[in-house]
Amino acid sequence: MTNKFKSHPWHGVPIGAEAPQIITAFIEIVPTDTVKYEIDKETGYLKIDRPQKFSNVVPTLYGFIPQTYCDAKVAVYAALKSGKLVTKGDGDPLDICVLSEKTITHGDIILKAIPIGGFRLIDKGEADDKIIAVMKDDEVFAGWNEITDCTPAVIDRLKHYFLTYKNLPGQQPTCEITHIYGREEAYEVINRSQEDYKNKFL
Repeated sequence: MTNKFKSHPWHGVPIGAEAPQIITAFIEIVPTDTVKYEIDKETGYLKIDRPQKFSNVVPTLYGFIPQTYCDAKVAVYAALKSGKLVTKGDGDPLDICVLSEKTITHGDIILKAIPIGGFRLIDKGEADDKIIAVMKDDEVFAGWNEITDCTPAVIDRLKHYFLTYKNLPGQQPTCEITHIYGREEAYEVINRSQEDYKNKFL
């Protein structure tokens, strides 16, 4: 038995040999969750970040791509593509939303996902991209290869979530989606986040 201990989901789980076309995603929260869970960076355990105080419900499986990091290279690309002042990445692994027809009842799982695009989200001057993917071999969504295959309802639901999930009454929104981009651009963001990870941790 070569590995006696659970791998850290961020650092110990491989992104996958076929990345960026097919990647591993670690799922933290699912649409039925009324509490926002996220990985504890130090221990690798799933922790409660906060109860969902308002009506925000994550519309897809949501988590991150292991062995990625949003730092300088992701930020430079976001600035280049958006024309906005982007000071840095958000300092977290790259976020991912995974579409599936199946009801996944809980997070703290890994799955294979196929990126089809993403949202260029900027939060207080920081790059916070959201990769959009479909679960590999999903009976309904596996035929979606590009972000343009998504229905307007899917895009609108995702946009609404990310533009409102951090909002508090009486405070100005901080998040802006500058672009919805396709598969090739998603690949570039993933590759850059891998480079940022290597520069930070390896």
